Amino acid sequence: MASPTGGTEMRRTLSLTGLTVNAMALIAPGAFLWTTLQSQAAQSSGGSTTAMDMWPALVFSLILAFLTAISYAELSNIYPHAGAGSSYFFAEAAFLDKQKQAHYRWARIAKFLVGWISHLYYWIYPGIMVAFSATLIVFVLGMYGIDLNIQEEIAVAAAFAIFNGYVAFRGISGSTVTAMAINVIQLVTLVAVSILAIVYRQTHGDVQYVHSTALSILRPHAFQGLIFQSTIAILLLVGFESVTALGAEARDPKRDIKRGILLSLGIQGLFAYLFEYFAANYFVGSQMTATGADGSVLTGYDAAAQSGSPLGDMVHTIGNWLVAGSGNTFTLIVAATVILALIGTTLACLNTGVRITYAMGRDKEMPSILGALHGRFATPHWGIWILVAVSAVIGAYGVIDVDKLTQVVLASNTGTFLLYGLTNLICLIAFWRRVGSNVVTHKMVPVLGLAANLFELGAVIYLAMKGSPATARDAYIAIGAVVVWLIVGMVWFVYNTYRQKHPVFSDGASQPQATV
Repeated sequence: MASPTGGTEMRRTLSLTGLTVNAMALIAPGAFLWTTLQSQAAQSSGGSTTAMDMWPALVFSLILAFLTAISYAELSNIYPHAGAGSSYFFAEAAFLDKQKQAHYRWARIAKFLVGWISHLYYWIYPGIMVAFSATLIVFVLGMYGIDLNIQEEIAVAAAFAIFNGYVAFRGISGSTVTAMAINVIQLVTLVAVSILAIVYRQTHGDVQYVHSTALSILRPHAFQGLIFQSTIAILLLVGFESVTALGAEARDPKRDIKRGILLSLGIQGLFAYLFEYFAANYFVGSQMTATGADGSVLTGYDAAAQSGSPLGDMVHTIGNWLVAGSGNTFTLIVAATVILALIGTTLACLNTGVRITYAMGRDKEMPSILGALHGRFATPHWGIWILVAVSAVIGAYGVIDVDKLTQVVLASNTGTFLLYGLTNLICLIAFWRRVGSNVVTHKMVPVLGLAANLFELGAVIYLAMKGSPATARDAYIAIGAVVVWLIVGMVWFVYNTYRQKHPVFSDGASQPQATV
């Protein structure tokens, strides 16, 4: 990769704690149960809900995530100088690091492919956060009789995107302080609400619960349900790899990036998500009600699918149980912490997503303006504001209804599976016949990670063919959006190659350099 030529560079301000909390903010369990539970409850196959397999699907996605996290960690260990490039840098370095010149020729194609596909994840994901945030804000306002029309909801989404863009524009240090406070608040709230949900069930034996026992939550019910649910569950866990995109701002990238990857996923995934999702599914029962489109009374997962905020309904019920009439107050308190978590997540998305774009801009693999840093704040400001505009548009689309939000989620997740699968492949290539490599970490793990991500890609396609009509339509639209983006990438690569007079195949004359 081209090294920066003079001018401003990113500032090395992040310790292990700073790196970890930024990734933890992106993997925000306090936010995602509130925002994704409706989509998970609404998903069906053959007319039957797949929500019974919500928790096992999370475990499956965690395994996939840890396999990929290990590959990212090992790549960051041998390429600590990757700077902002992350997997974009790794893809080029893995080929140029080989002894045989035959490998060099694929370096540019590999890095462009990884960088372009990264945008399916990194540039859609912030828009999802904007949609989630606007939906939550509208839900809170509705509690007090303030009903917004769709144009006003879109305006809320745009305002949320602009606010986060301004904070991200001013630099990573302010975002890190914000993320630290938010992580503490959401974890404390998460534990408290989860414990109360479990206690509620233990003290309300008269309710007909969806899961008759705790074991019913933990065990798979149907293979198809587990796979379908996992196509959404991966959204909850992505973000651990964001640490690698902050390499240019890490004080000690060699020591801290690998640790930050595994720590962030371990704390938020193994501890927070598994506990939170167990408690929520343990709570779901006949006490949750909603009115269907035909006027029928819905309960359990059907009610959750109908609700704009199922967790809000749960918290409201718990609040009224604790102190009669306090449901609204308790819901408002928890909703406020979720909004804070979404701010932290959106900031982390903007900070991470724009940095690979910045690296590609510095390489002239994308328009050069995206590779410019602000003179005062040392942030890729043009990229940030363009991403803010994209996020506002995606967020506006996602707030329209749950189907459109699901389409965006599936498109982002498809990009994630592609990126994670390629990164596992890059890890395998980078360590192949490398001195000091071992069979388990550098061969078995990336092969299993690649296989798991390819399997999930197949699951999204299968979802399009075998899901309910609404689910299938959402999957087809998501796949179509991904295909269009890949075609645009091919056209841009050919055009840019001709315009910049780049060689299509690298000659290996120069080694990749960090983008800082």
